[in-house]
Amino acid sequence: MTQIGTDSEVGLAERAYVSLRDAILAHELRPGTRLSVPVVAERLGISRSPAREAIARIAHEGLASVTPNRGAIVADLAEDDLVEIYQLREVLEGLACRLAAPLLTDADADRLDSLVTQHASAVEANDVERHYEVDSAFHSAIRDVAANSRLSSSLDLLQGQVRLGMYRTHRSPGGMQQALSEHRLILASLRLGDAEVAEAAGRAHIARLLRDLRTVPEPVAT
Repeated sequence: MTQIGTDSEVGLAERAYVSLRDAILAHELRPGTRLSVPVVAERLGISRSPAREAIARIAHEGLASVTPNRGAIVADLAEDDLVEIYQLREVLEGLACRLAAPLLTDADADRLDSLVTQHASAVEANDVERHYEVDSAFHSAIRDVAANSRLSSSLDLLQGQVRLGMYRTHRSPGGMQQALSEHRLILASLRLGDAEVAEAAGRAHIARLLRDLRTVPEPVAT
């Protein structure tokens, strides 16, 4: 984690939260790492109050757990946790596609098409980190079209937990290419404007990831 500049108390807490979250999702802070308020405050060059608030937000998002006598520690998600996350995500991503289909504009479709093109470039370059980044942006763009803030918030929380648990998952051979193909099918279904078809495509994508999580034996991409 890098130190952050001076700002208002609210601004410091927000920037501390972003820095801490980024470090956790990048696995710079590994599962099981204790998030001590004094240590976090010192590392970020801030007072304890914004550090405490940032840690509380991280815990609220499920990226850390709070235990008696130890305080907050970076969450260690087991495979069973990830199965539950993907089961819930399958339903919610499907709902996002269902809501987005009748609302999709030409501009929305162009934005999603651009993300698919970027995704293809990442897959061709075998750039795993870029794949994750564009994949996440694709799903986020669909949530924007769906225009349901509570749905978006719920999926954002789940996506963060998925990224945290990636160190436990495996990448299936051809997984990135498969995800790209599924994104193309989702976009095609959204262009049709058929809510049921779009929901089915969204759910099928996450269901496949869940199957990979449960069955693939080697080092699942999403």
